[in-house]
Amino acid sequence: MNRQKRALAVHDISCFGKCSLTVALPIISAAGIEASVLPTAVLSTHTGGFTGHTFRDLTNDIIPIANHWEQLGITFDAIYTGYLGSFEQIALVKELIKRFGENALVMVDPVMADNGKLYSGFNDDFPSGMAELCGLADIIVPNMTEVALLLNEPYTGGLHTEEYISGQLQRLSRICKGRIVLTGVGFDDNHIGAACYDNETNEITYVKQTRIPGFFHGTGDIFGSSLLCGLLNNFSLKKSAQIAADFTFDSIKHTAQNADKRHGVRFEAAIKKFALLF
Repeated sequence: MNRQKRALAVHDISCFGKCSLTVALPIISAAGIEASVLPTAVLSTHTGGFTGHTFRDLTNDIIPIANHWEQLGITFDAIYTGYLGSFEQIALVKELIKRFGENALVMVDPVMADNGKLYSGFNDDFPSGMAELCGLADIIVPNMTEVALLLNEPYTGGLHTEEYISGQLQRLSRICKGRIVLTGVGFDDNHIGAACYDNETNEITYVKQTRIPGFFHGTGDIFGSSLLCGLLNNFSLKKSAQIAADFTFDSIKHTAQNADKRHGVRFEAAIKKFALLF
């Protein structure tokens, strides 16, 4: 019997609104991977569209949790980081990677911005700190806004050319020496997907799915979690990205008629199909 792999997800918990850990945990488990969690913060709801949410910072709990794991000799096959609640947590995640990342796949989703804007609560220094964290990763999964911030370049929305995406990936490879999956890439009005950069071969490949109009919260977490599942189950980078694109599309498709998009996408309706891949 094959040893079960174990992934550590370092994200916040939004108690309502499907994203972050409430998405990562079931998706990773559905792929047959043991999911361990290290919450960075607890929010009553996610911050996209809701007002008046509560926020409890868990910065002071991160190192004591890590200390206990070290005492127990716990190891991980992957470390997957997402939303970090403060600049200080970037340094703490670096410490986690130093302690537990030697034999683990380190995947950083530099969650900090979307639609051309930095998320509320982050100051202008946050992107430079996130760029340093990306430098420790084996793979990073930024969206188009986050790439602009990591590169300290103006954000360019709308459709793009392969030449433009290739240039961004090449420049980003100077920050992150690992692989890169850039999400939200669109070359025409009917499709959207991701660009995959393999640092070993210098090859750029693309995956795509049908574009469904609208903005849907939590899709980045669905994509990142399912991408990690593909990689840990020994699929290629492009195949893992296509699995992630397909699962994200299926989840959005089940959500399109939802009256309140703030509640998150119905990934639960698509997870059985996803699980059968593993």
